[in-house]
Amino acid sequence: MMTDLKFALLRSRRTLVQDTLGATALIVMLMVALHLPGLL
Repeated sequence: MMTDLKFALLRSRRTLVQDTLGATALIVMLMVALHLPGLL
């Protein structure tokens, strides 16, 4: 099972990086949107 998990992670490494960057961008946009009313 561990070898299957290792191979799955190796095959999908690029997708995982893209998903992580996308999630980070969404969190940053949410934080900016929530703080925007306080700045104006």
